[in-house]
Amino acid sequence: MSDKPKNAAAPVLLSGGNPQIAKGYGDAPVQAWIAAAPGWKSEAGRRVDALIERTVPGVKKAVKWNTPMYGVEDGAWFASFHAFDRYLKVAFFRGASLDPVPPVGSKQKEVRYFHIHEDETVDEGQLADWIKQASRLPGERM
Repeated sequence: MSDKPKNAAAPVLLSGGNPQIAKGYGDAPVQAWIAAAPGWKSEAGRRVDALIERTVPGVKKAVKWNTPMYGVEDGAWFASFHAFDRYLKVAFFRGASLDPVPPVGSKQKEVRYFHIHEDETVDEGQLADWIKQASRLPGERM
């Protein structure tokens, strides 16, 4: 028997397949986002989430603006990810301070991105290094 109410609908997928998940704090809303992401994006989100957990013990999690967010202190975030049509965008809010700087720029001076595409191999060592560095910088208050 399912714990899900009979009238519970699957989350709406917004543009790019980004799941519409209610704002919430903790692991549960992040796992709901990951489960609702379509196709390969769900697995990619699961891998990023697990990598962040391994790299930053005790990491704080939330979903805000339909986006999983990660921080080391309440209300201050160092990274997030978001689904687009062709990639999962990992955002580092103080990414311009990372070494090496993540490859994709932003309109915001400090923010840098790393894109994960469906059939590409991700250098998890490099991604973990960025995560570790980002977690040690002041978080972005949002």
